[in-house]
Amino acid sequence: MPSLGRLHLITDTRPGRDPLAVLRAALPVARTELVVQVRVDDDATDRQAYDLARRVLALCAPYGVPCLVNDRLHVALAVGAAGGHVGADDLPVGAARRVLGAAAVLGATAREPVAATEAVAAGASYLGVGPCHATTTKVGLPAPIGPDGVRAVAEAVAVPVIAIGGVTAASVPALRAAGAYGVAVVGALSGSTDPARATAELVGALTC
Repeated sequence: MPSLGRLHLITDTRPGRDPLAVLRAALPVARTELVVQVRVDDDATDRQAYDLARRVLALCAPYGVPCLVNDRLHVALAVGAAGGHVGADDLPVGAARRVLGAAAVLGATAREPVAATEAVAAGASYLGVGPCHATTTKVGLPAPIGPDGVRAVAEAVAVPVIAIGGVTAASVPALRAAGAYGVAVVGALSGSTDPARATAELVGALTC
């Protein structure tokens, strides 16, 4: 499995957002601390997901930054991504591992220790844990679990825990203290007027 960076940038394809511009700003700042997760809206076509993933992969390659594809594992395979990430309503982790193969990076979503240990046993390389805080990026999410919820999962598994949901540079120290290996962000970068500076602040908080 490729070395896993601590800052996971999830593409924001909502109207008015430019995920590639954000990525171009973040890459030279975060470099190998970055992992890019290509996520598209549910109503996006596979062709749209494929085209975005190809462009993301091309931008990441010179920096040695791994690119993962959320949910659509066939797209991950088609573009030659480093792996994928599955949520609670996607393929089961064991099935996803069989699709991607033993060498791929496979992330899984969890919010409590039992589900987390089951996901790791089924083949998850890392866990996306949250939502840690309230967020408007995605609707229909369960209540935030806070740093204490992150700690409960981190203490139950031996794989990296990536905290997600309303994460900012200011909230990183508490999440790291709770056992998070890193964080995943959407709005903290895509909603910033200066994504390069926001990236630097997040990386600084993660590596201090």
